[in-house]
Amino acid sequence: MQLKDVPAVFALGQTLFTAEALPTLYRSWDEYELLQLFVSAGEFCLVAEIEGEIVGFALGRVMEKPRSAWRYGWLLWLGIARQCKGKGIASRLIKELTDRFIENDTRIMLVDTDEANADALFFFRKHGFGHELKHTYLSRNMDDLPKNGERKNG
Repeated sequence: MQLKDVPAVFALGQTLFTAEALPTLYRSWDEYELLQLFVSAGEFCLVAEIEGEIVGFALGRVMEKPRSAWRYGWLLWLGIARQCKGKGIASRLIKELTDRFIENDTRIMLVDTDEANADALFFFRKHGFGHELKHTYLSRNMDDLPKNGERKNG
């Protein structure tokens, strides 16, 4: 991925990670995270193009834990244009990202997805991901609370 690709990657993500389809991803997909990933982990930010148009991306990073010899490769975002699904683009992006993680001495590759996203679960399982753990996200609607100046102490 190059700096010039960031707007196209963001726009593609906006079409894929919608509030209706993937509310958790929609809330966390923003231009700041994308830019921060590109700046801090650019070698793990990949795009797929067809005739000069970006049709897919894989965004990852390497994590190191204090007092641990292990390094983790984390696939944070994977997106493929709807008209290009089923053409092997996501598989090629995963293979390239995996190769880059291996070159950077990672021991484990992580990915997470919504437990109701059957297509993503099938895809990741097909590519060797397993050891599934359930994780629950909770949310709170702040509109029902008093505004900052009106909030009571205590």
